[in-house]
Amino acid sequence: MYDLIVVGGGPAGLAAACAAWDGGLRRILIVERDRELGGILNQCIHNGFGLHYFKEELTGPEYAGRFVKLLGETGVEVRLDTMVLEVTPERRVHMVGKAAGYRVEEARSVILAMGCRERTRGAIAIPGTRPAGVYTAGAAQRYVNMEGRMPGRRVVILGSGDIGLIMARRMTLEGAQVLACVELMPYSGGLNRNIVQCLHDYGIPLYLSHTVTEIRGRDRLEQVAVAQVDKGRNPIPGTEMVFDCDTLLLSVGLVPENELTRQAGIEIDPRTGGAVVCENMETSLRGVFACGNVAHVHDLVDFVTAESQRAGRAAARYVLDAGAAEGPVLTVRGGDGVTYTVPQRIRPAGVERAAELFFRVNRVCGGSEVLVTSGESQIARFPREHLAPGEMEHIILPRVLLDRAEEEITVSIREVAAT
Repeated sequence: MYDLIVVGGGPAGLAAACAAWDGGLRRILIVERDRELGGILNQCIHNGFGLHYFKEELTGPEYAGRFVKLLGETGVEVRLDTMVLEVTPERRVHMVGKAAGYRVEEARSVILAMGCRERTRGAIAIPGTRPAGVYTAGAAQRYVNMEGRMPGRRVVILGSGDIGLIMARRMTLEGAQVLACVELMPYSGGLNRNIVQCLHDYGIPLYLSHTVTEIRGRDRLEQVAVAQVDKGRNPIPGTEMVFDCDTLLLSVGLVPENELTRQAGIEIDPRTGGAVVCENMETSLRGVFACGNVAHVHDLVDFVTAESQRAGRAAARYVLDAGAAEGPVLTVRGGDGVTYTVPQRIRPAGVERAAELFFRVNRVCGGSEVLVTSGESQIARFPREHLAPGEMEHIILPRVLLDRAEEEITVSIREVAAT
């Protein structure tokens, strides 16, 4: 029996396994379905990684390589090219791979670190024909960066998520002409630094409150029709623009890869698409933890690493101390202006000094205050100069404040009038 099985060998799984090893566990297995460790970082050859964690700027493969090197200094077992088919409530992990065949391994604890996948054309139901030339931004990124193939030469990008913005720059650098980046919402879904470095610096227009209304072409994409949308996100007649292009890249959101989580009967938060977790990233199933993009979609891999290390240390404590913190459980909810919070539950007895709380807002805000309340009482207040849905926020709640809370904590946004 393994002390810990980590499902996924991307940045979350690597960081969690290393932290669990440092926490005292010795029989650890990482199961990765790809041919190599590193996950999505292997195709992210641009820089900007590691500024928080390593205090220097790295590319995706460099960041992954550092953790692969750290993993090599431990005794963690790795199975590559192996697909996990099921995780049972009894923490039996069913897997199949070319080398070992079909295996069922048992573990005292499990960490789910499967990452996320992209939403596709079918998920957003764009009308029109079905020609070649329509890709998700991540698929195009793999073609260009890892396979050395260009998807097309005249490109329109739907959605302004970070992958789409980065691919706008990448396609331009490879000689393609990016005609436009089109965003349904009145604000961008990516980091502000990516908007500046990937669009503004290359003169690529960004059309907010617009969407693709039709895809045209028989064998290969020939045109896309783009229209402005109203407040209800419905196309406005008479605002159509037609772009002659051979490629449409979709950057329309990420979906946490939680099929295994659902099969295990773990509670899912419909707002994040990931498991409901406690302050130490433990799910509703004792001994099973979730971290990284499978729990909620992150902006920065540095935050994925910190969160996953917390899950790894918690798994080690669970196995070695044979249990979790007892005592009352606080439910964390998003109030006005907040889309979701992670964790969704906090056990004050399990918090040593402070609990870290991540959240996203549902609108762009200027000068604001993040209010943390419990019942009629205000627990904490955090000033912010700017808030945007495309950038994940986090706050630190000291243990002494959590002890004052009642059964429920609410995180909300209050905009402060400029003086």
